[in-house]
Formats: sequence, structure tokens, C-alpha cells
Amino acid sequence: MLDLHQLEVFITAAELLNFSQAGSRLHISQPSVTQHIQSLESQLGNPLFIRQGKKLALTEAGSLLLPIARRLVLSSMRAEETLESLTTEVSGHLHVGCSTTPGKYRLPRLMADFMRANPHVQATCSVTSRSQVLRLLEKGSVDFAFTSSTREFNQYTEFKKFLSDPVLLIVHPNHPWATLGQIQLEDLRTERFIMREDSSGTYEVTRTSLAQAGFNIHDLQVILTLGNSEAIAMAVMQQIGVGFISQSVVQNFICGRVIPIQMEGIQITQEIYFCRNKLHTMGNAQSKFWSFILSQAEASEPIH
Repeated sequence: MLDLHQLEVFITAAELLNFSQAGSRLHISQPSVTQHIQSLESQLGNPLFIRQGKKLALTEAGSLLLPIARRLVLSSMRAEETLESLTTEVSGHLHVGCSTTPGKYRLPRLMADFMRANPHVQATCSVTSRSQVLRLLEKGSVDFAFTSSTREFNQYTEFKKFLSDPVLLIVHPNHPWATLGQIQLEDLRTERFIMREDSSGTYEVTRTSLAQAGFNIHDLQVILTLGNSEAIAMAVMQQIGVGFISQSVVQNFICGRVIPIQMEGIQITQEIYFCRNKLHTMGNAQSKFWSFILSQAEASEPIH
């Protein structure tokens, strides 16, 4: 039978590809890491690591074992939490990832409401890029994720629509468009734009919506690219240019210091999804949180 502690050592070593660093993270010595790995290799009858020059790499057996080891360790932890909850209130540690601006603004309030109702639950929230948060979900580093696109979801991802968040074109109050309230799509060609990076959900939904209206996003004069919507709002407030940002930022962050502008014949909306990896067992806290979030979601039917 596989030893869970040895699997934890293997997972850490596989993620860091360095036995010394793995030992430091686990608070054990490097020789102890080596001993655990060798014992696991002996039991499985296959080498798990190979040295390539000065670097370590996983063997084919190691690569195959890694996702299985993550699921076994996670399932063991969830089992302990669930059994503990039989004699106590709901407890455990939630790990939630978020890659969207509206998610960032909604998540603190959601966590506050949930944890007030379940005071024995602890939580860690990670705000990162969409691709990174989905990697974390796949390997079990987060239990749930809020993200905007379903393109990267695989067959093991269960997801629900959480909310629809409009993306707004914003200008400085002194901008000529501010008095118009609405512009033609062709007017976009005359202005300087501050945009998100092209891998972001905001950029993707803006590009798609403009394309559906017959406008190529590459025809915009982009003078500045920034990594978050709050930074774009600040740049617009400095009259550097105009930009597209989430309505959540307009409502929660800048509060009237920019002016939203309508574009004739087009509305841009970003769909936000709440998801989990079906391969990873949910403990009591995870099951409770999943049900809680679904009760808060705008959509009542599952997305397929």
C-alpha cells in the first residue's frame, strides 16, 4: 500500500524538481527526501526521477504517478475533514482561485458571508491569471475557481455560470465623447486605447463582440497595454486614452471618476463561471461551499 507521507514528499519534489528545496518546504533533510523517493521507487519498481545534466526531470512513471498521488493525498485530507465534521461543525480549509475582475470584487463578500455562517472553516484565495488558475484547479492546488472562459476547461471540469458582467467603454469626464453618451463603431478608429493583454478574458470578449459587429480589434490604436482593469481605469483618469473595463470596476473602484460610453448596436458582456475538478474529492467544507455558491449564482441550470 502506498504511504501517503511518501506521496506528499514525491509531489513536492516533483513540483520543485529539487530535493533540497523540497526538504526545506517540508521541513525535513535532503537525505530524508532522497530516502522517501528511493523507497517509493523500490515499491513501484520504477524510477520516478532522472537527472538531465544538472537538472532533475520526471520519468514517464513519475509523470503518470503525479496526478494520481495528488488525488490520493487530497482524498485522504478530505476524508479526515469529513469524519471530523461528524462530531463538530463544518470545518476544513478552502482553497479558491480567481482570475476575473468581477470575481475579485465578489469573492471577499462571498467568503465573508460563508465564513460567518461556518466559523470553523479557513480559506485561502489566490488571484492570478486565467491559465494559471486553471492549472491550479487541475492539479488540486485550489478546490474551486472563478474564471471567464470555458475554452480551456476539460472533460473533468464541472462548471456553472455565476454571473454576467458588462464590459464598458470608459472615457475621462473631459473627453469629447463624455457629452455624447453614445458613439458609432467607426469613431473607435480616431481614439487612443489602453487595453488588457490579449490573453485576458476582458480582451477576448471585447474582441469577439467587436468582430460580431464587423469591427476588427486590431484597427484600434493601442498605445498602452496593462495587466489589470484597475490600472486601465487609472490611466483613463490621467487622460492617457480610453479603454474597456469591467462594470464591476466602474461600480466598486472608480465611482464616477470616468464616464461609460455606449456604442451603437453593440453590448459587451463577460460571462463568469464557478468551477471545480470532478476528479478531486470534496470534503464537508468544499461541499458546503459549492452549494452556497450555486445558491448565489445567477444561472439556475448547469452549463454543458
